[in-house]
Amino acid sequence: MNYHWNWGIYLEQIKGGDETYLDWLITGFGWTVAVSLSAWVIALTLGIAVGVLRTAPSKVVVAISTAWVELFRNIPLLVQMFLWFFVVPELLPREWGLWVKQDMPAKEFMTATICLGFFTSSRVAEQVRAGIQSITHGQRMAGLAMGFTLPQTYRYILLPTALRMVIPPLTSEFMNVFKNSSVAFAIGVMELTFQARQMQEDSEQGIETFLAVTVLYFVCAFTANRVMAVIEKRAQIPGNIAGQH
Repeated sequence: MNYHWNWGIYLEQIKGGDETYLDWLITGFGWTVAVSLSAWVIALTLGIAVGVLRTAPSKVVVAISTAWVELFRNIPLLVQMFLWFFVVPELLPREWGLWVKQDMPAKEFMTATICLGFFTSSRVAEQVRAGIQSITHGQRMAGLAMGFTLPQTYRYILLPTALRMVIPPLTSEFMNVFKNSSVAFAIGVMELTFQARQMQEDSEQGIETFLAVTVLYFVCAFTANRVMAVIEKRAQIPGNIAGQH
């Protein structure tokens, strides 16, 4: 049985509605970008903080931050998504749990954003930790010898250098946020994968549907790559051999 191609499917109206399939894809694209960028803000903020704590002189602080990384890095993202959506509200005090389950605005979006942000933060933290540890110990000692406190040494000496050095691996994490956001369909976020499944079932044009979604995911990841490339070029350390290639 031959497949019936229909490249005009995107402009056709959905069955029993006024929207077109293109409207569905645009809506899904918008939710994908919203979840991904929001999660990236959380991931970058928490990841930098946890990465710094993993290099702190306190063994207790290092142990806690390491536990954070191992917890969120070693549990599959899909499982975490279900845990945040179904289990966490049950563990909260009764009033809070009821609010989350019944009254929290954009519950699916908020849950997916927090889950993806925390998951990615563990990966960002490892990149930041590696960047800080790659800096010679003498720079930390020099900062302290100049009269800086340890937080000031991180703020003015270690972090500015480390963050510049880890921009390439952070680029991969930024791109992965957009790709990993597809898991949010499992809890009802109407992002690209969710809309693609709807469109494929409604139109029965699976190839056209997933080709369009593939292109849109590529646009997201490629745009993230180019944005980070510009940042890397502007922030590269003079004399850094890796940055001269």
